[in-house]
Amino acid sequence: MRCNAVTAATMSDMVTAICDVENLRSSDRCTDGAHYTHVGAFNAHKVSTRTMDKWTELRTAYQVAKLGTVSAAADTLGFHRATVNRHIDVLEAELGGRIFIRHARGYTLTELGEDVLRVAQKTKELTDDLAGRVAGAKAAITGEIKLAILAPFTGLLIDAIADFRSSNPNCMVQIDASEDLARLEYGEAHIALRAGAKPDHPDYVVSNFFRVHFNLYAHDSYIERLGLPKDESELAGHQFVVPPSNDSRLPFRPWIDEHVRPEMIALSSRDFDVNSAAVASGIGMGFLADHQAQASPEFKRVLAPNNSWVIPLWLVTHVDLHRSEKVQAMLGHIKSTGKAR
Repeated sequence: MRCNAVTAATMSDMVTAICDVENLRSSDRCTDGAHYTHVGAFNAHKVSTRTMDKWTELRTAYQVAKLGTVSAAADTLGFHRATVNRHIDVLEAELGGRIFIRHARGYTLTELGEDVLRVAQKTKELTDDLAGRVAGAKAAITGEIKLAILAPFTGLLIDAIADFRSSNPNCMVQIDASEDLARLEYGEAHIALRAGAKPDHPDYVVSNFFRVHFNLYAHDSYIERLGLPKDESELAGHQFVVPPSNDSRLPFRPWIDEHVRPEMIALSSRDFDVNSAAVASGIGMGFLADHQAQASPEFKRVLAPNNSWVIPLWLVTHVDLHRSEKVQAMLGHIKSTGKAR
């Protein structure tokens, strides 16, 4: 709405400038170096009451006045010389008087021409200002940008989202933090964060974002109660927080199936945040992302690093929206945080 108001105000000023031409005096005009009397009352009335619509011709006259010759104006405007001459003739007919004196060295402005030049200059300044305002409005990202992020990994993007908002305070960020895969081809999200195998949809633009490493961790409160096992041979008597057995997507699921018997499970949930909270409360040992656990000194790693306990994350956009301004802006902030690989 602000852009529309600016446009309306600027256009009003431009119309006012053009109306100045329509009200110019129609007497004492110069032609071929000599003064001639004013045109008849009919022409004067015609000029003062008719709406000025010779925008292109006015611009041409401005260039001729500014550069001094038809040839220079034609080169600047990309017109043929005959077109420039025709524009001058049309404008003079519209105004009812000569705006140029033609001579061997080029064109000299008449008194009417001086007035036309003044109005044309004002109009040019207004149109340049309008172009600048429109460009500025386009540069400001507004509306909303929708992100589809798996809830456990939302923290990896929060800093980038905060930076984006600081740079684009008029653009709301909407986050869908569910396990449902957003259909980018239906506009359900501008950017999606996918985990696992690299998406192979032909209309998706996919880039590597992050590799999430996992390990088994115990909280200090758990260690105070039951101690910390030195290795897998000391797991007897310990308690675990694990996802359900039917969740086979996780890379550490085979290890759980091999080493954690049903009676060793203290809590189980499909929700990663629930399991993380349970581990943080000391209910049992559980698998956490390394970047999450290492942010708190109260978590202690139980096992040696395992390179197979990794989940790759992918940034996904639709090809039709990938180059859009807001998507590129958000991707730029994500990459600047250093998380993207």
